[in-house]
Amino acid sequence: MINLETPRKFRAFVNQAHQVAAEMLRPNSRRYDLAEHEYPVELDMLAAMVDGLGASGTGSGAGASGVRRTAAADDGVVNGSNLSSVLSIMEMCWGDVGLLLSMPRQGLGNSAIASVASDEQLRRFDGVWAAMAITEPGCGSDSAGIQTTARLDGDAYVLDGEKIFVTAGGRCDAVVVWATLDKSLGRAAIKSFVVMKDTPGMTVERLEHKLGIRASDTATIRFENCRVPVENLLGSADIDKGFAGVMQTFDNTRPLVAAMAVGCARAALELTRELLSEAGVQIDYDRPAHLQNAAAATYLSMESDWEAAYLLTLQAAWMADNGQPNSLQASMAKAKAGRTANEITLRCVELTGPLGYTEHHLLEKWSRDSKILDIFEGTQQIQQLIVARRLLGKTSAELK
Repeated sequence: MINLETPRKFRAFVNQAHQVAAEMLRPNSRRYDLAEHEYPVELDMLAAMVDGLGASGTGSGAGASGVRRTAAADDGVVNGSNLSSVLSIMEMCWGDVGLLLSMPRQGLGNSAIASVASDEQLRRFDGVWAAMAITEPGCGSDSAGIQTTARLDGDAYVLDGEKIFVTAGGRCDAVVVWATLDKSLGRAAIKSFVVMKDTPGMTVERLEHKLGIRASDTATIRFENCRVPVENLLGSADIDKGFAGVMQTFDNTRPLVAAMAVGCARAALELTRELLSEAGVQIDYDRPAHLQNAAAATYLSMESDWEAAYLLTLQAAWMADNGQPNSLQASMAKAKAGRTANEITLRCVELTGPLGYTEHHLLEKWSRDSKILDIFEGTQQIQQLIVARRLLGKTSAELK
C-alpha cells in the first residue's frame, strides 16, 4: 500500500517550516513586494536558524541546498534530503515565494553545488550563498546556445560573457556560471563554474524590475577576462563527460521549483475557500461537482489539479533520494506544477472578484509570483519537450 502521508520523521520539521512561513514570511510579504530591491533583513535570523537545524541534523534539506542524490538503502526506501526539501519549500512558499528565493545560502546555485560537486568542493563551499547563472541575452531554454566562454589558462579558466535573470545575483556570495569550453562542440562542452563575487572581471550590471517575486533580486552579470581557479569547475573537466553531469542539476532543482508552485497554489486555494465560504458558497466533497454551485465545482477541479502536481513533486524528490533516474519525473512535476499554479492563482482572483484583484488580500500577488514558476528552470514548453523525448526514446537531435 502507498502511504501518501508526510513521513513521520519530517512532520515536526514541516510544522516548524509552516510556522515560520505564517509568522515571518507572510506578514512581510506585501512589504517587500512594494519595496523592491530592499533587502529583507528578517531573513538573516531565519537563515541562521536553518543553518543551525542543518548542523544539528534535525533540519536536513531545510532549503534549496538540501539536495544531493543518494544511494538506495537495502530495503529500497529512503526518505531523505530531497523529499525533506520539497516539503519544507512548499510550506515556505505558502508564506512567500520571493522571500524564500531571497534566503541566504539557499539559492539555486547551492542546489547545483550539492548535486554535482566533489566532497572537497562541498566542504570548501559550505556556507556560501550561491546563485545560478544560465540564461543569456541570446539564449534561454536552449542551453546549447550558451555563448559565455571558459578558456583554460594555466591554473585558471578565463570567463567572458553576459548572464541575465540571475536570481539573488546582487546579494549572493558566489554564482554558478554555465559556460562553454568550445562553442563548436555544442552542449558537450558546457561546464559549470563557481565564481566568487569578489573575483576581478565579474560585474553586477543592473537589477531588474519584475512582475512578481519582487522581494528577490534578479541581476544581470557581466564577465570580462574573469579568472576562475580550475578547482572551481563543478564535475569532470572531460568534455566526453560534460553535459550529462551539468544537466543532473536540473533533475534535482526542478522538483524544488515545482514545490514552490505547489506551495503558492495551496495558499491561493486556502484563502479562496475562506472567501467563498464567507460569501455563502459551500464546497461539498460528498456530492458530484456538477450538482454544486459553479464556483464550488471550479474549486474542486482546481484542487484535483493541485493534488496531481503535489504527488508528482513528491515522486520526483523521492526517486532522487532513492538513487533512481528522475529526469522524466522532474520535468513532469515542473511542467504540471508550474502550469497548475498559474491557472489556480489566476482563477482564484477571478472567483473572488474585487477582493482578489485588489491589494486587500495577497491573491493578486500570488498570481504575479506564480508566473515565474512556469518559466525559470526550464519553461513549460521545454519540460513538455523533455517529457516527450523520454517517453518516445528520442534524442534532442531527433526531437526538437
